[in-house]
Amino acid sequence: MKFIDTHCHLDADEFGDTQADIVRAAQDVGVRRIVVPSVARGNFAIVRELCERFPSCSPAYGIHPMYTDDAMPDDLLALRDLLQQHRPAAIGEIGLDFFIDHFDRARQEHFFVEQLKLAKEFDLPVLLHIRRAQDVILKHLRQHKVIGGIAHAFNGSRQQADEFIKLGFKLGFGGAMTYSRATKLRELAATLPLESIVLETDAPDIPPDFLERGQPNKPEYIARIAQTLAELRGMSIEEIARITTENVSSALPDLPVTH
Repeated sequence: MKFIDTHCHLDADEFGDTQADIVRAAQDVGVRRIVVPSVARGNFAIVRELCERFPSCSPAYGIHPMYTDDAMPDDLLALRDLLQQHRPAAIGEIGLDFFIDHFDRARQEHFFVEQLKLAKEFDLPVLLHIRRAQDVILKHLRQHKVIGGIAHAFNGSRQQADEFIKLGFKLGFGGAMTYSRATKLRELAATLPLESIVLETDAPDIPPDFLERGQPNKPEYIARIAQTLAELRGMSIEEIARITTENVSSALPDLPVTH
């Protein structure tokens, strides 16, 4: 079986200098590709270096909405320069986060829109961060049409899911789906068109239900997350692995998946 983790922060402090062990453990369970998004200009180079060091990892470059309060206009210029030098799998992680009140919403929207423009200019998909901002993000996506991408850690309504799918997006499902109390999310995972779903961990965040409290999420857990999806849909894990991997190829067309 072959899996792809479409969202893993391999450079996170929680992982220290254990990235080689993390990548190896993921490969041992069939993870053939790990997408590593950046969150700010300060980690563009770190993400690029990690992906050069580990051939099964591919970068995405972007400014995360929770980092926009500290971002500068020059950061967008730096991102554009980087995209000219080195084509990533996607622009990301970008989006909006209205869950935490003290972040400047207007500033978030400015950086989001400017990065959508870059995605359109460079014909790249985007990795979307969305918290309490589904409809506002959809509004901007309709105004700035990109080639698609992934709505990371999707947790919206069925109607919102259908709108993202219409705009060419796949929906990322991960550890949150493994909790029995996540009834709405599990219903979406069970009933959405399977062609619209990709797998992710968001490691080290969103740890699945089977981890002990306080343990970081890791890409090696993608197989067990896939097993949950298989059980919800009444399918074999082999079918889930095959179809979700094909879905990633559609969402991120430049991503190598055969390593």
